[in-house]
Amino acid sequence: MAPHILRRRCGVGIGPVAVLALALLAPGALAQQAQSPSIQDEIRQFCGNIADAARDQRYILQKQELEELQAGVDERIKRLDERSVQYREWLQKREEFMRVAESQLVAIYKNMRPDAAAEQLEIVQPEVAAAIVMKLNPRLASAILNEMDSKKAAGLTGIIASAAAPDLPEDPS
Repeated sequence: MAPHILRRRCGVGIGPVAVLALALLAPGALAQQAQSPSIQDEIRQFCGNIADAARDQRYILQKQELEELQAGVDERIKRLDERSVQYREWLQKREEFMRVAESQLVAIYKNMRPDAAAEQLEIVQPEVAAAIVMKLNPRLASAILNEMDSKKAAGLTGIIASAAAPDLPEDPS
């Protein structure tokens, strides 16, 4: 502010030292206001200069994060593959066991008396009993069914007939 304006606002006279101080401060204030646009230009220029580097750094960080995520996915896929192999091995062993057990089970029922076999098959689950009866020769199977309770024998016959029905699709799924 100009010294004469300060005198009017304050209503008092300002001494020569105060006028001199104001005169010295005023050009500095004006200089700071004048430098402000150039500082803004420098800030814009600085930001513009580092924008590409910042973008590149951001891309590098994103790439590293994606690589870490990919490594995690690859590790999980590897574990799933290992478990899949273990499961296939276990399934193969189970199927082999079931083939051996089934053939031995059929052989056991083949060597039993029809009345004893009928009594045992009435207790077993109907699907299992029907599978066993289907594997026996027809003469022994009919003798066993003859010894069974008529309702249970009819149920087994129904299961066997539905298993052999030609109108069912081969793939039930």
